[in-house]
Amino acid sequence: MPVTLNCDMGEAFGLYKMGDDEALMPLINVANVACGFHASDFNHMRTTVQLARRHGVRVGAHPSLPDLQGFGRREMAMTREEMANCVIYQIGALKGFLDADGMTLSHIKPHGTLYGMAGRLEHIAHAICDAADVFEVPIMGMAGTLHEEIYTARGHRFIAEFYADLDYNDEGGLIITREHDAKDAAEAGARCLRAITDGKVQSVGGVDLPTKAETICVHSDTPNAVEIASAVRAAIADHIEQKEES
Repeated sequence: MPVTLNCDMGEAFGLYKMGDDEALMPLINVANVACGFHASDFNHMRTTVQLARRHGVRVGAHPSLPDLQGFGRREMAMTREEMANCVIYQIGALKGFLDADGMTLSHIKPHGTLYGMAGRLEHIAHAICDAADVFEVPIMGMAGTLHEEIYTARGHRFIAEFYADLDYNDEGGLIITREHDAKDAAEAGARCLRAITDGKVQSVGGVDLPTKAETICVHSDTPNAVEIASAVRAAIADHIEQKEES
């Protein structure tokens, strides 16, 4: 499969704006749409789905911990059943808007701290699978974590994700901050190309780590997200061109 470019988006709420979805949508293949628990609401979900449809972009659910004020980036203690119900509830809301516009649910990608928890806590990873059992779609996650181990063991299609605009620690984990800083777009593009071609990423401590990049993520709330997405799109195009020439 070709490498895709995905974006976490649809994260405005009420009158509050977040990210330039209009400019980002033409650059991406896949949209991870917020489902109302860390950002978004019924109006913004509908608008984002319709925007994706106009640009031929696939839509997946981006469910979160119920943490609107903290943007889903604060950890919460929840049981497996409670978490599964929380995720099913959010995906069901988004799927209603997809159904209304004649679109299908592409995948599930947990947001923020929920993503991190699913990568290291077995009961949370199983809760994500419990929700995926209902909707029968692939799950995005990080290779080499419980995402890959448990999702695949449960029979779900696992899509290995690489991050263009987040740093990796020396243990291979993501460094997730409450607010994302701008990144050098050319550097982000080069790092993504290396992840695709060599399966390597350099940590903040200078350690070369193994990685997989079936899909590459850019966050809409990164200040220069459009610039980064353009650079990553060019890197993916370069990779495709190199493969065709060889």
